[in-house]
Parts: sequence; C-alpha cells; structure tokens
Amino acid sequence: MFQNLSDRLQSIFANLSSRGRLTESDVDAAMREIRVALLEADVNLMVVKSFISAIRERAIGAEVTASLTPGQVVVRIVLEELTTLLGGGGAKLTLTGRIPAIVMVVGLQGSGKTTASAKLANLLRKQGRRPMLVACDVYRPAAIDQLEALGRELEIPVYRGEGSDPVEIAALGVKAAVEHLRDVVIVDTAGRLHVDEEMMAEVARIRDTIRPDQILMVVDAMTGQDAVLAASAFAERIAFDGVIISKLDGDARGGAALSVKKVTGKPIMFASAGEKLDALEQFHPDRMAKRILGMGDVVTLIEKAQENIDAEEAANLEHRLRTSQFTFDDFLAQLRQVKKMGGLESLLNMMPGVGKLKGLADTEIDERGLDRTAAIIHSMSAKERANPRIINGSRRERIAKGAGVLVTDVNQLLKQFEQTRKLMKQFGVAPGGKGRRKGRFKLPPGMNPPF
Repeated sequence: MFQNLSDRLQSIFANLSSRGRLTESDVDAAMREIRVALLEADVNLMVVKSFISAIRERAIGAEVTASLTPGQVVVRIVLEELTTLLGGGGAKLTLTGRIPAIVMVVGLQGSGKTTASAKLANLLRKQGRRPMLVACDVYRPAAIDQLEALGRELEIPVYRGEGSDPVEIAALGVKAAVEHLRDVVIVDTAGRLHVDEEMMAEVARIRDTIRPDQILMVVDAMTGQDAVLAASAFAERIAFDGVIISKLDGDARGGAALSVKKVTGKPIMFASAGEKLDALEQFHPDRMAKRILGMGDVVTLIEKAQENIDAEEAANLEHRLRTSQFTFDDFLAQLRQVKKMGGLESLLNMMPGVGKLKGLADTEIDERGLDRTAAIIHSMSAKERANPRIINGSRRERIAKGAGVLVTDVNQLLKQFEQTRKLMKQFGVAPGGKGRRKGRFKLPPGMNPPF
C-alpha cells in the first residue's frame, strides 16, 4: 500500500544524504517534497502541516547542522516523527479479568468488519483464549451467514440468536458464552453505508447493555480520508478504544493509516493485510514507519519465521541440503511456508534495503510465479519429485501439459533447482548453526534460504 510513498521518501533522503552539509534552504526544499508526497498519499491536510512543522523545527536546529552526517540525522528525525504520527509506542488490546471479556466491533458497511471479527477471534485463540462470535447484524442476513461460515472454518462457535433486536441478541450472546465456558465474546455489530443517527443510537444501546471491555472500529484503508471522517464521527459519539485497519495489502495510497491516530486520537491496534483468516497482526508504529522508509522490519520477519517454521523441520531440511538429499517435495514445503508467512513480496518488504534493489531492477514480484512452480511440481510423480534426474524429454512434456505451462518453464525450474542444490551443498547452509567450512554462511534461527 505504501510503495509509492516509500519510493518518493527514499528518493528524497538519498538526495539529502549525498550532501556534505545542509542549509536551511536544502531542508525547506526537502520538506516541500515530503509535503507533496504525503498529500499524494491522501494524508489529511492538517496532519501533513503538523508533521512537516515538527520535522522542520528539529531539522534546522543544531541537531542537524552540528552533525557530520546531516542527511542521516534528517532521516532519523523523520523516522521518529513518523512513528509518533502512527501511534508512538503502540497500543495493545486490554481485557479485564472478568469472564467473559467482551470486545465490540463497529464500523461502516463494507469496511471488512465481519471478517475482521473472525480474524480477531482467531488471533485471540492463538493466544490461548476461548472466543465466541456474536452476530448482531440483523439487517443483512448474508453477514450473519458469512460470520457462521467463518466460524465453522475456524471451529469457533457463533451465536446468531433469534428475532430482530440486535441489543437482545448481544445480551443473549454473552449469556451463551458463559454457558459454553467461553472467556471472550466478540460482538459483530451492524454497519451502514454511511454514519447516521439510527446506527449510532443502536451501537450506543448495545454498548450500554453489554458494557464491553474494548470497542474496536474497523477502518477500510482503501477508502482514504472518508474512513478517517467516519472514524472521527464514531469517536465523538461512541468513544471507541482502538482501530483495526483492514485491507492494508491493497493498492490505495495509505492516507487513512497515516491520519487516523492524529485525527481521532485513537490508536491503531491491529492491521489486516490479506484475505486469509490468519492475516491479522498487532500494529507496531515503529515497525511500520521503518517499512515505509525502506528500512525493513526484521523483528516481524523473525516472529513470522518462529511462528510458521518448526525448528526440528528446519534442522532436518538443513541436513538434506548439505547432503544433496533436497527434493522437490522439500521445495514444495518451502513454498507453502512462504505463503503462510504472507507471500514473497511481503517478506522481501521486511528485509532492509530490498526496496532499493527492487527499484533499481524496476521489476515487481510475481506471486503467481510461485503458484506456477507449485503446479509444475504437483504434475510430477512421486518418483520424479524424489529424483529429478530421471525427468527426460517425454516426461517434461507430460509435466508441462499437466501444469498448463511450456516445456521451457519446466526446463528452467529443473535447471534452477539443480543449481540451488549444488550451491547449498557447496556453502553448507546451516540455519542458526556454526559453520564448519570456510565460506559457510549462517541464517537466522528457523530461516531457510529463499529459492
């Protein structure tokens, strides 16, 4: 989502860093460029003015002029101010000790509220909680059916109740959670196409009846400043506690994410960057600021690796690589892990400096290439996956037809696979282990080399 803004800012900083010293006019010129970049990213005008003013005040002071590397100091200042703009130290979901704890989810229709409720339930379950979902959108039966379908997929119970009174359904849902020994209730309320008095009054009645521990508003990142205006209206009437920003993986400009905290005073607690039900993570302002400035996000990358990669499996794979026992089945398992961790482009964006390399190459990551690779491997027999050397011309033609690709695609994959296997054996890749051979390199714990 922030790619255009990220590219613009990195270009501005590269120009600043190339200068031996910075004058006040240099700083002013950079501030004008940053201002334009933020406005093009659909950031709220008042937020932009405040942000630029804070940076300029620090950038023309002794903090920069006395530095031997003034360009780098300006980058650090922008990073700190951007982190503050996104929420500073971050905010966590705070639940009281009562059972069940209650989380109420509000937002406009189409913001991704129902899906966000299911994702939140899934996240809390991973943290050891026993959640129950309560469907209160009585105006859209499809929304209730959707929540039930998501609940079945996650194996999390959903209470839909009877009748047409959402306040009564919410209260009975909490009671049902007690009876079923559930310690968290997530109430999915009804939305409208726009903020209106009837909706606000209904949400207020539900709030006063069930007295939630936390009220979270789902904000659609794709709708830009409209989302910020809606959040501001909710903040005045409902006083929600935090924001779940949805569709952060879209191609919008990202202004909503950069504006909502400053405009509403409410922090972003969670960010959803994908359609899968595990694509919800706690929002860290400092990490997001680093991603926007092209500095990567190694901490989140390691967390994803630890969450999705089994240490014993990684050690076994390392041994197979070193002893040339690595097969296409292992390759396929690696592709699945990449998808579980959010996709190749998502992982590359977390690696420091990769954005610049991608920009120089002027290329985009083709996630569909991974699907084509998987299709080719699936078209192989078990014997062929275990021993690719037996794949002759006729077998290659059969595999290509089965995968719906050209024979040259199969040839290319086989060649790359063999080269990778030789390279890994030569260097003796040992994830997290100690090298025994000169030239051997080491990867972070649980991380295997990309192919």
